[in-house]
Amino acid sequence: MDRTQILLVGLPIFLFFTDIINLFSLSPPPKSSHHNHNHNHIHRIPQPQQQQPLLQQPLDFPTQKQSSIGPIGVGNTVSIDFCTSCSYKGTAVTVKNMLESLFPGINVVLANYPPPLPKRVLSKVIPVVQTGVIIALTAGDQIFPRLGVTPPPLYYSLRANKFRSIASTWLLANFAQSFLQSSGAFEVYCNGELIFSKLKENRFPGEFELKELVGRRIANTHVI
Repeated sequence: MDRTQILLVGLPIFLFFTDIINLFSLSPPPKSSHHNHNHNHIHRIPQPQQQQPLLQQPLDFPTQKQSSIGPIGVGNTVSIDFCTSCSYKGTAVTVKNMLESLFPGINVVLANYPPPLPKRVLSKVIPVVQTGVIIALTAGDQIFPRLGVTPPPLYYSLRANKFRSIASTWLLANFAQSFLQSSGAFEVYCNGELIFSKLKENRFPGEFELKELVGRRIANTHVI
């Protein structure tokens, strides 16, 4: 056998015996380190137990204090009296949703603010006059002779262009009735107290302005 063959055969055999010698020559790990590890592990166990009573105590968050009092808006009522014929309903609903979001539990009531009594009476008379004029223009030739009444000169002027007169009467009467039924009001009351009046200010309330007015009134109510 040449040197190459001897090397190829002898090297594995040498490595095999070397592994066996190293296996038996390894000493077992010292018991003191294992004991110290267990000892340290035993001493670490009581530490979480000492902190456990602190973790079981309820945490004092601000929300817990507020829940005992209740929502800030409970027991308070805001009334919004607005002009329904002025198309203010959308604005009133927007303000209602805003206040209910800012002051949870608050009661917001929407109602119509009627015009003064003379305007309400005239608004009831306008449709009667409107209907009478239209009937007179369409059938006045039969009505006036039967009643024995001579038509006024204005009747003949309106009769000359009957369709234009009827259309003009319809539009003018509707405009007059809408004007008489409108009050232009947007009045805000908090717990029965007027806090904003569009009739006096000639404008709508701002969001931050209304929030401050209602919040101030609610705070005064809680203090009282």
